[in-house]
Amino acid sequence: MGEPDAGLVVLARLGAPYGIKGWMRLWSDTSPPENILGYRHWYLGRNGNWQEQKLEEIRPHGRGLVVKLEGCNTPEAARLYTNAVLAVPAADMPELDEGEYYWHELLGMKVLARQDSGEVLLLGCVHELMETGANDVIVVRACEGSIDRRERLIPWLLDQVVLAVDAGAREILVDWAADF
Repeated sequence: MGEPDAGLVVLARLGAPYGIKGWMRLWSDTSPPENILGYRHWYLGRNGNWQEQKLEEIRPHGRGLVVKLEGCNTPEAARLYTNAVLAVPAADMPELDEGEYYWHELLGMKVLARQDSGEVLLLGCVHELMETGANDVIVVRACEGSIDRRERLIPWLLDQVVLAVDAGAREILVDWAADF
């Protein structure tokens, strides 16, 4: 699947068909998952192509969500959308307070580690984020100029591990030992 067009943020993935009328399961990346119900402009991405998509209906079902796309009326039609992603315009997302970030904003940022000596080393770039029970974790993978080729899992603990985020420079400063 290709990357979304500039200005779009992927918020969900479509799963298997549900029932006989074209409904399908929806795996939301919003927190809580029901927050996805607040968006109205959708773009569907599949096979590297993006198109505006109207949602006929979306609703909670059990511990998840189900969705019916306009014009999708059979399980066979719904199956064609399995693993497609849904994105919304970034401009439709709520404003955050200062010091808060959407995960998509952190992806690709350089992660710099301040050492006890005062030296700052490039550990890599944020590849993904993971939700754990205790705290979120940034997955940092090597990039051009990084000190080594290691992958690091760094807890997202503001003012403890994560010292600063410079959105303009696309850098995150962490208190993290280079050999850890």
